[in-house]
This record gives sequence, C-alpha cells and structure tokens, in this order.
Amino acid sequence: MRKKLLKNMDWGVLICTLLLFVIGLVALFSTTQNSAHEEFIKQLKWFAVSIPFFVLAVFIDYDKILKLAPAFYGICVFLLILVLFTEPISGASSWFTIGKSFSFQPSELGKIATILFMAYSLNLLQARGKKEINKFHKLLAILLIAVLPIFLIIKEPDLGTAISYVFATVFIIFTSGINKKYIFAAILLIAVLVPIVYTNLPAHALARIDVFLHPEKDPRGAGYNIMQSKLAIGAGQVLGMGLFQGNQTQLGYLHPKTTDFIFSAIGEEMGFVVAATIVIVYVILITRIVYIAKTAKDNIGSYIAIGIAGILAFHMLENIGMTIGVLPITGVPLPFVSYGGSSLLTNFICIGLVLNISARRQKAIFIE
Repeated sequence: MRKKLLKNMDWGVLICTLLLFVIGLVALFSTTQNSAHEEFIKQLKWFAVSIPFFVLAVFIDYDKILKLAPAFYGICVFLLILVLFTEPISGASSWFTIGKSFSFQPSELGKIATILFMAYSLNLLQARGKKEINKFHKLLAILLIAVLPIFLIIKEPDLGTAISYVFATVFIIFTSGINKKYIFAAILLIAVLVPIVYTNLPAHALARIDVFLHPEKDPRGAGYNIMQSKLAIGAGQVLGMGLFQGNQTQLGYLHPKTTDFIFSAIGEEMGFVVAATIVIVYVILITRIVYIAKTAKDNIGSYIAIGIAGILAFHMLENIGMTIGVLPITGVPLPFVSYGGSSLLTNFICIGLVLNISARRQKAIFIE
C-alpha cells in the first residue's frame, strides 16, 4: 500500500518545496553572518522539528486526520485568545515565547486548523447535496469558521496573516460550488464598501497609504523600508553582488532582512536570475497544488488542497509585491524562504497534506 502511495505522489510538489527551502537556507546563511548565523541555525532546528510532522501528514490517511479537525480547531482558537494576553513583540501579541530563543505563533497552525475544519464542515453539509452551500444560513455558518480566527488575529494585530485566512476561505468557498449570485453580490459589496471605508479612515491610516504610493515623501520614516528594498533589488541586477557582499543587506539597511525582506536580500546578492527562479518555482508549486485539488478522490481533499493553494498564493504575491513596492508592507513571510519556525512547520505540514491527497487521488476524476 505504501509503495502505491509513493508511486502516485506528486513528487514535483516536494521538489519545488525543497528547492525553495534550500534557496532560503543559502540566503539566511549569508544574511546572518554578523550574528553568528543564529537564525540560520534556528531554521535548521525547526526543519528537524518539522520532519516528523511532515511525514505524519503524508502517510496518515487524511480521512482519519479530519476526524480530529473540530478538536484541533477548538485548541487553535483557544490559543489565539490566550496569545492576546502575552507581552507584545514588535507591537503585536502574536507569539508564545518558548525558553530564551524560541517563539511559537498560533496563527500559523491556525491556518491548517481552519482549512481542515472548513473542509470537514463542508463535507458534512454537502452530504445532503452539493447545493446545500447555497442556503444563506448554511453559507454563513461555514464563513463563521474563518471569521472567528480572523477577528482574533486582527486583534493581535496581524493584518497580513488575517488576509491569508481570507484567501484560503475564498478559494475553498469558490470550489464548493457556490452560486454565482453570491460571487456577484460579494464583488458589488466590496465595490461599495471600499470608497466608504477609505473616506472614513483615520488620518494616520491615510498617511500610511500616501507613503506607500509615494515613499519618497518620508524616506527616513514610513517610506524607509520600501526604498531600501527597491535599492537592494535594483543593485543586484542580473547575477547579484555575491553572497555576503550586498550593501543594503550586510550593512543593516534592510530590516528585517531574514523575514519580511528576504526576497530583497536574495535580489541584491543573487540577482534577477535567482529571484525570477523563485517566482517560477512558486508558480509551478501552486499550479501543481491546484491540479491536485482538481484530481482529488473526493471533495474534502479538494477543499484542503485548494485552501493551502490560497495560503501560499497570498504569501508569495504579498511578500514579493511589497518588496518591489507594488503592494503595502504587511509583514508577511515568504513560505519556505523566510526565517520563521512556526511558519516553516505549518508550511511543511501543509505540503504533507497536499502530498497525502495527491497519493490517494484518482487522476480521471475532476471537480464539476
């Protein structure tokens, strides 16, 4: 049975994941030379921690894993409430400190819990028919599964992570066979609310938007990070300045260079070739995951895979977009590349679940 699973598994997903991780390790080794490679070493330790969870996520039938979804979701919501009472780090109460050198971010594992519980609940709901999702009160109940952790994460505050939950939810709901009238209604509601919200934003929020559009107006304040990021990427040109050689990276102008702006450091030291390779690998990875969602043996596998694709797509677009100045800075890490233990663990579990679904799929079956 295990040989059959390994044969059916989408190895392209694993290869893309490991390639991104290796590039990230090289970048971390270079960017942490002035701190005795502390974060690089921690990343390796978190990778070691991630391996057993990844293996379990691959080989335990996801039907069995889903039986634990309600309990897992409940635990994660409890942790998201509890973390609000911790000491803020960088202005946000998002982490539990473990010892002197490790921290844990419950909103990361909450992504998996929310996706699994939504898939579990949708499967129960649609046991009576796939169109059950189009009954408004039932659709609202499914949406509330995501709304609760999103609300708690916004309270931390961590807007970037909260938006990643929104992406996963939208991807799952769209795949569930929702009636187009809800999609059109949502688009219309957003179109109406955006100008209303914008005109009622506080002065400091409007100022941040203005600085995002024109960072040169505040080069030493709110516009500093994006200007340094653009300088770093531009300085790298085609082949980069070389490892340990980036001016913005090594002299401390990029901050934080191991997490939010790791792509900028890669652009400066490894150049356009490696930076473009990262984008291409992400596109291949996300495309493969979407294909796995289409060819899953059942709807529940499709919901899990497409939710994970939504998470990865948002993180890739937002992180790279903010480093080149086309999207606002929200503090979103680049999956498998940026430093971050909770993020790395969560992402490897997600990939494990995707491989689990791919190994058990029926290639001739597509979602309607």
